[in-house]
Amino acid sequence: MAFNPIAYFLESRAELAKVVWPTRTETIRLTIIVLLVSVLTGAYITGLDALFTKIAERFIK
Repeated sequence: MAFNPIAYFLESRAELAKVVWPTRTETIRLTIIVLLVSVLTGAYITGLDALFTKIAERFIK
């Protein structure tokens, strides 16, 4: 079974033709959602880190 690059590219092109690409509006909306969730997750983790740092400092002192 040898690798046939031409068949590979033809099959790849056929698969890409089946893809339903999102509209510009959907892309922008989903990007904003991802950014918001990322910021909220980062803030949550930062808060937990600050809390655990304070707790650890009290035990160390």
